Amino acid sequence: MPKIEVPEKLFFSLAGREYTDDEMNDIFPVAKAELDGREEGSIKIELNDTNRPDLWSVAGVARALKTYESGEIPEYNFFSSASKAMDCGGRVHIDDESALGIRDFSISFAADGCRVTEDLLVNLIQSQEKLCQNFGRKRKTIAIGIFRSDLIKYPVHYYGADPDKTAFVPLGMTEKLTLREILEKHPKGKEYGHIIADKPRYPYLTDDEGETLSFSPIINSARAGAVQVGDENLFVDISGPIIDDILLAASILACDMADLGFRILPVKVTLARDTKYGREITVPYYFQQETSCTLDFVEKELGLKLSAQECIDALRRMGVRASVKDDVITVRCPEYRNDFLHAVDIVEDIMIGHGLGRFEPVMPSDFTLGYLSGAEEYSRKVKKIMVGLGFQEMMYNYLGSRKEYVENMHISDEKVVFIANPMSENYEVVRPSILPSLLESESVSGHAVYPHRIFELGKVCYKDDSDNSGTVTKNNLGFLAADNQIGFNEASSYVNTLLYFLRIDYTLEPADGDQRFIEGRAARVISGGRQIGVYGEVHPQVLESWGCSMPAVMAEFDLDLMH
Repeated sequence: MPKIEVPEKLFFSLAGREYTDDEMNDIFPVAKAELDGREEGSIKIELNDTNRPDLWSVAGVARALKTYESGEIPEYNFFSSASKAMDCGGRVHIDDESALGIRDFSISFAADGCRVTEDLLVNLIQSQEKLCQNFGRKRKTIAIGIFRSDLIKYPVHYYGADPDKTAFVPLGMTEKLTLREILEKHPKGKEYGHIIADKPRYPYLTDDEGETLSFSPIINSARAGAVQVGDENLFVDISGPIIDDILLAASILACDMADLGFRILPVKVTLARDTKYGREITVPYYFQQETSCTLDFVEKELGLKLSAQECIDALRRMGVRASVKDDVITVRCPEYRNDFLHAVDIVEDIMIGHGLGRFEPVMPSDFTLGYLSGAEEYSRKVKKIMVGLGFQEMMYNYLGSRKEYVENMHISDEKVVFIANPMSENYEVVRPSILPSLLESESVSGHAVYPHRIFELGKVCYKDDSDNSGTVTKNNLGFLAADNQIGFNEASSYVNTLLYFLRIDYTLEPADGDQRFIEGRAARVISGGRQIGVYGEVHPQVLESWGCSMPAVMAEFDLDLMH
C-alpha cells in the first residue's frame, strides 16, 4: 500500500488543527489511513485503499480529516463539464493524431498565485510519483510532468516524434540526447523505456516555439521541467492511454494544488480523436456520474436504520453531496474521486461518515457448530503423506507476474487470467499453476543442503469456457524435488506412493508437448478416464529461466478430481 511522509507543519496547516499521536490513530481510519510513525518535523502515513488515489498526498489526507470534522464540503470552482465551459485565457493544448496508438492522450492545466517552497515542492513531487507509480501502474497508464509555465509559449503540442531525429537536454543531464539515446543512457529511460521502446514514434510535448517540455512517460526537459523553489507559475501535463484515468489524475492534482494555495487555470485541450466527452475538453474536467441507492438498502447492509437526513449528514462528512427523493439517495461524486461504482460504495461512505464507533456490537442470535469440510479433511490427509515422503510444506501468494507464470514456464497465456487494472506488474496474473511458485523457492535456495523437497496445497485459476464465469478455481497439489542425481524414476516413486495411500488406481500416458518438462521424461496421470495430474523432469530451459542450478522433478495434481 502507498506510504507518504509529510511535513508536520504543512499537514496541520491544511487540516486546520494540530493532532496528537492518539488523535491521529483515532481519526486516520476516516481517510482509510493509519499512522506509520512520527519523526521530528514529519509524519509517516500508510494508505490502505487502492481505490482512493486522492488520499495519497498531504493535501488529500488533510482534506478528508478537515471535511469529516467540520462537515463542510470544499468548493472547487475551476472545473468545466459537458454543460459548463471555463475561460482558458488563451491556454491551449493540441494533441496530434501521430500520437494515436503510441500514447493516445495528453491533457494539461496551469496554476499560479503560490510561491513554491521546499516543503511544497517535495510534496508535489511525492504526490506526482504516487499517482504515477501506483494508480498509473509505473507510468504505463499515467505519466505526469510539472513545468515552469513562464518558459512556455502557448499552444503546446503533443505528437509522435522520430526517436532518432528528435533530441533535447533531459532533466538531470547537460548533454543533448536523441529520444532513443535517452532510453539507453538516462536512468529514467532505462527504468521506464520498455513502455514505449517498441513504438515507431515516441510521445513528445513541446510549446509553440518548438521548445521541448517532455518526452512522456520518460523525462522532462532540463529547461522547462526543472521546477525550483521560488517559482510561482506552473504547468501540469498528464498523459496516458485511458481518458478517464488521466482526467481523474488531473482533477486530484488540481484540487491538491488548490488546497496548497495555487489558483488553478484551465487549459483547453483538443484531443487526437473523439472520446465519450467529445474531442475538445477544458481541463480540469468534471466527468463523474451520479450514483444512487435506497434507504432500505442502507439499512439492510448496515443493520441500522438511518433517516434520510442522517445519511445526507454522514455523506457530507465524507465530502459527498447527496439528496434524497422518494427514499432514494442520489450522490454527486466529488471532483477528485471516481470510486462510486455500486450502491455498496455509498453505504460504505455513510458507514464511515456516521462514525464507526457509533455501531453497537451485536451478539449472534444463531448457534452454529463448525466442522472440517470433506475437501479440507482430504487435503490434510494428502499433506500427511507428503510430509511422510520427506517434503516440506510451503505457502505462496496467488497473484504474480506474467514473467513468473508464463514466460519463465515457457507456456502460452491463452488460459491465463490477467487482472484488468493491476496496481503493479508484480501482481497482474492469477496463478494458473503451483509449479512456478515452487520453482521460485528453488531458485533462491541454491545455498541450502541438497536434496530439496517442497510441496504446496493451494488454489489455482485459469480460463474455462465451460463455466458460466469463464474461469475455474481448483485445489491443487504441487511438489518439487531437486538433487544432482534426481530423475523420472524417483518422481515416479513419489507419485506411486502418494496414489497408493490415497487408494487411487491410475495409468500413465506420455506428456508430449508440455514444454515445462523434458520430452520423453514426463507423464500424464490418468484415473477414471480423466487426467488428474502430470509429472516429470523439469526442462533445462525452464530451470535456466528461474536460475536454478540443479536438476529437478516436479508434479501437479488436481485434488478436486482425485477426491
